[in-house]
Amino acid sequence: MKFIKYSLLILAVFLVSLILWGMFVAPYQVDYQEERVKIPNLPPAWQNRQVALIADFQVGMWLSNKDTVKDIAEHLAQKKPSAVLIAGDFIYHPIGDEPKEEIREEYEPEDVKEVLSELRHALSLLSPLAEADVPVYAVLGNHDYAMEEPDDVKLEWLAHQVQSTLEEVGINVLNNESLVMESPANGEGAPLYLVGVGSHYADNDDAQRALAQLPDNAARLVLMHNPDSFASFPAGTAPLAMAGHTHGGQIRLPWTSEWSWMALLAENDVHADGWVENYGNPGNRLYVNRGIGFSVIPVRLNADPEVTLFTLSR
Repeated sequence: MKFIKYSLLILAVFLVSLILWGMFVAPYQVDYQEERVKIPNLPPAWQNRQVALIADFQVGMWLSNKDTVKDIAEHLAQKKPSAVLIAGDFIYHPIGDEPKEEIREEYEPEDVKEVLSELRHALSLLSPLAEADVPVYAVLGNHDYAMEEPDDVKLEWLAHQVQSTLEEVGINVLNNESLVMESPANGEGAPLYLVGVGSHYADNDDAQRALAQLPDNAARLVLMHNPDSFASFPAGTAPLAMAGHTHGGQIRLPWTSEWSWMALLAENDVHADGWVENYGNPGNRLYVNRGIGFSVIPVRLNADPEVTLFTLSR
């Protein structure tokens, strides 16, 4: 009997310790993952240049990670990559528990104003990037439309406010469009394009529209929030596609991304993190970043927050 009691006590202590670790330690141990990737027709000015990827701020979540945003910005300002890309989900629960069917275009609850104020504060923590003259580009995610599930009501007006807030601090937001990235060679040389698609849950990810603006054979990077958007890119159009959304599964067993809490809850495949194999059309590659925020509960286990640094080569 004593053996059973001691065993249960040890198990309880272990589980409590694990949860505390997942709440107060692991979420703040940022993994700076370095990858090298080949880009067809990469301009010489971009050879061996680094591009950083982050995702999923989830501002407004309790135990949010604004200090992590500050630490990441300061670290990247020192490394000074040629660009920083942010793959959406800047905010979390902007409308609280209010039934979404009752939300109207002209209605702006007080808690939306509060979370946008929190977002402005979080974005102000990115100021070291501006001081280091590092250009920042972004796309929006499902939470930026107040959508937790694909069948939720989407709030277009909220997404517009999030976008406006980002643009106020100099972040370029792409919505099914392409643009020429600021050249690290002071504007000289051939251009490198960034293709950005909108939110998959909001039914606003149009790869064809974004690609239509590209010249033939243009060197490009592709940015999206949800990995599911990647499947719609035709063969050879996305040599480096980058996404977030999954939080790396957030809670998962060691040494595997398939057995995760988010994967078990999902109705479809979850491309948790890293390079995704056997997915998408030929000539396309997708990398999924684990992000820095949370979903549902503020715990990360075996899914540390991630900043990915891609070194580009021809």
